[in-house]
Amino acid sequence: MNVTELARKLRVTTKELLELLPQFGFDIGARAIKIDPRTAQKILKTWPQMYRERQARLEAERKAKEKEVRQQQMQTAGPISLPSVMTVRDFAARLNLPVNQIIGELMGNGILATLNERIDYDTAAIVAEDFGFAVTREAASAQDLVETHGDKKLKEILNTTDTGQMQARPPVVVVMGHVDHGKTKLLDAIRRTHVMDSEHGGITQHIGAYQTEYQGRSITFIDTPGHEAFTAMRSRGAKVADIAILIVAADDSIKPQTVEAIQIIQALKLPFVVAINKIDKPEANLEKVKQDLAQRNLLPEDWGGGVVCVPISAKAGTNIEQLLETILLVADLEADKIKADPARLAIGTVIEAHKDPGEGAVATILVQSGTLHLNDILGINGALFGKVRSMKDWNGAEVASAPPGMPVKVLGWKQEASVGDILEVVVDVAALDTKKIRKKNGVTTSAPVKVRSEEGDEDAEDKVRVLKIILKSDALGSAEAIGESLEKLEMPGSVGYKIVSRGLGNITETDILQAEGSDAVVLGFNVQVPMTVKNLAAEKKVEVQTYKIIYELLDFVKAKLNSMVEIEIRENDIGSLEVLALFKKDKTGAVVGGRVKSGRLENGCMVRLIRDNLDLARLKVVELQSSKQFVTDVEAGTECGLKLQGKFEVAVGDTLQAYREEKVEKKVK
Repeated sequence: MNVTELARKLRVTTKELLELLPQFGFDIGARAIKIDPRTAQKILKTWPQMYRERQARLEAERKAKEKEVRQQQMQTAGPISLPSVMTVRDFAARLNLPVNQIIGELMGNGILATLNERIDYDTAAIVAEDFGFAVTREAASAQDLVETHGDKKLKEILNTTDTGQMQARPPVVVVMGHVDHGKTKLLDAIRRTHVMDSEHGGITQHIGAYQTEYQGRSITFIDTPGHEAFTAMRSRGAKVADIAILIVAADDSIKPQTVEAIQIIQALKLPFVVAINKIDKPEANLEKVKQDLAQRNLLPEDWGGGVVCVPISAKAGTNIEQLLETILLVADLEADKIKADPARLAIGTVIEAHKDPGEGAVATILVQSGTLHLNDILGINGALFGKVRSMKDWNGAEVASAPPGMPVKVLGWKQEASVGDILEVVVDVAALDTKKIRKKNGVTTSAPVKVRSEEGDEDAEDKVRVLKIILKSDALGSAEAIGESLEKLEMPGSVGYKIVSRGLGNITETDILQAEGSDAVVLGFNVQVPMTVKNLAAEKKVEVQTYKIIYELLDFVKAKLNSMVEIEIRENDIGSLEVLALFKKDKTGAVVGGRVKSGRLENGCMVRLIRDNLDLARLKVVELQSSKQFVTDVEAGTECGLKLQGKFEVAVGDTLQAYREEKVEKKVK
């Protein structure tokens, strides 16, 4: 085989091929023209691995060169200064690096942070030094000392100082772990209900908060779908859980979402218990799970460490009571922190929010301090959000009040709340901003969304065309990065997007059916689409797209939104004419004479017919004459004759305002 033919098959130049082969043990000579078939087949077989190693080496060389350039720049520019606390976005700006590169480096160091989350100086300094920067700490500025509204409320929620009113409250437990490791089945076993009957697919379809009684004590449990909402709460600074249960399947051990859960738990410094589930399976291997935990510096208690591991079977109900006893033991050790003041005005966190066809906007609230009562005024971030019209507990029973640690479904919202919002009850309604409105119904757009009033009349606001998206990704970090990127899109007011559902794992038939029902597109990032799902999508005519590069996914969304943008027709005035004579008229138009008062008239332009200050019609100039000659335009002060096309009678004294139509196509950027 000719070397040039082999290079063509491998899609590289002959020179690149001859330079690369000796690095992988194929020494065919720097000037070789032919290569024996056996060696050629071996090269073709091993080329993918060779190519990956080559790309990895080139990437490493590129990073090393960038680091060297930055170090050289630092030698001349000096070290950069960083404040005690900064957002990831600000940190990236100071380093003059892309935000996604900073987020990736943070994730590589075990820190899950979105671009608006704050990181401390020590963390930032380590990452900056990894990029080759020398850093110094800035003196604290007045801005650093300013507390935001959310910071103050969060401190009130977490304040455990004894004021004489502080009392023990139920511990709040969050269950976290990899998809299909049994989170919902565990909660089902604890509550002795049948939540699984209403679930579809491998990922929990909604967030719920529930309470159970054990040994005369209440325990509140939060269920999270793929950690997404839990991370949303964390990003808003709302620490909702006191204890975590890390669930790991005995037959599957630690998986990507398990690692993410561990990172979140460690970032929040939550006490936790490991529940090793599915011990009833023949392939269960408890020692393998403990070994994998130990490799991540989580040494099990029976191995001499401090991590309590409880082997359970959520399906069979094995050792569930032992797990609850362990939870209460951990709660007792954290008793000083698990307190609240039931006498104060209620503060809580939104655990779940959606719009119900019969009940309107509803939200599940976890009351964290104070007691929530019927008719309480609901405020979020200084805005009026509604009034407690009805409250239901986790069993659907109506309740008149909700003490600290209790989750309740609240009705009476004027605006939809978002997961992670910190709710506060207020007495002085005048202190709230009754006009402060955030994005409606989850639609992200640059203009107001058309809504319907209670009478069914539509508001006079602009109509928005909405691209509905069902998003499936391989990991939480990917979903967050995609969400942040979508939020930065610049859109004209006529279009917007709404993520109607998101989750982790491969695209399922449930996703396709949901997309069909909501007229949405299904977007996957680093996930697979099984053939049965592809066939169902084709049958239901649901568009499914998968990507491995975020900007390609964004390009698809931009293209979709741009196809929905209405082209705006702009009228650019060019002149006006007073009608002095009417020469001829028929069913298709008229021939008139007049004088151009301002600007000019052009052949082919459009005119507005103005009479008594009323805009009566739109006509088109199809012929234009001046001094008995056909012309293309006539300037101000000149008399002319013109043939108009349009079904409206023109009269002497009318004014014709001439304009050119311009198509303005606003693009999503």
